[in-house]
Amino acid sequence: MSTRRDGRELALQALYSKDLVAQDANSALKRIIESFGEGEEPTLEVNSKAYAFASELVSGVIGHIQEIDARIAEKSKHWSMARMARVDLNILRLAVFELLYRPDIPKNVTMNEAIEVAKKFGADDSASFVNGILDEIASGVTDKE
Repeated sequence: MSTRRDGRELALQALYSKDLVAQDANSALKRIIESFGEGEEPTLEVNSKAYAFASELVSGVIGHIQEIDARIAEKSKHWSMARMARVDLNILRLAVFELLYRPDIPKNVTMNEAIEVAKKFGADDSASFVNGILDEIASGVTDKE
């Protein structure tokens, strides 16, 4: 698994944790990192590059949350954000942040990664839900170079 995928998964867990217990996402990320290795089988191996990427994503999402949520709300036909599963919503937030504010990551990579993370952490229909909304949002974003 790639370092960036690990970072995305860590960022998702931190944002999800922030939603559940109304805590600072960066503090949640630090606690998640500290907890790896304590169980019998950690779900992913954490390295400093994955942590750094996760931290960039979390800070970016939090810093642009209003713009990101506005894009998601605009493109999620028949779904209010309040009705969305928290996992799906946070996967969307991460991907929209990448689409809008990370020119170093190609759109197709962002889309594919979000779908794979949704398959791993979401419900059975999460990947298609995330794909549908991201496709709508990505179509309005210019190609990155």
